[in-house]
Amino acid sequence: MVLFILCIKAELDGVEKVSLLKNTNLCFSVRNPANDYEIREKVVFNPSETLDQDEGDREPPHHFAVRWEGSKKYSTLIVLDEEAAKSALKKVSKKGKRDKGGDGEVGLPRDLTSDDNGNYVPVLAMECRGLEPYTFHPLGNEFRVTSAGGAIFDEDVDLSEGDWGEYDEENDAAVGVNNFESKIISA
Repeated sequence: MVLFILCIKAELDGVEKVSLLKNTNLCFSVRNPANDYEIREKVVFNPSETLDQDEGDREPPHHFAVRWEGSKKYSTLIVLDEEAAKSALKKVSKKGKRDKGGDGEVGLPRDLTSDDNGNYVPVLAMECRGLEPYTFHPLGNEFRVTSAGGAIFDEDVDLSEGDWGEYDEENDAAVGVNNFESKIISA
């Protein structure tokens, strides 16, 4: 089992926080860690739904599975909830591992806030067996934006082009998420 963390960063303008929604489709490209040529581009899954499994299946419930060529077992991806992420990160830190992204310790997934402007923040933890997510592809509507004035935007927040903007009518202010970037690190 390898723990992968999706991290995001952006410049926030008039925005208090950006939250990753837990009940929407997410899109990743994954590869076989044993063979760089075996990849699946832009696979989509919903972290609030697990795949149906056969009775007696020994694998834990998972959100995505693929069987690589020549393999008898499925490779799986499980999106971790807050408690599972906390437990997995504790196990990783006991082993003395550091993140390979170069940002020091890997933290618990949380919202991107205005205090984080320009810094990567962990937003999603994934436990993977036999596969490695390497690119996140925003589809649109994965994020909820809360303005500095408290207005919530949870429809049509599309960061696939790297920028998003809207107008907070209640507070008479423009809000924006600019220079959105993501990376996936192993913990």
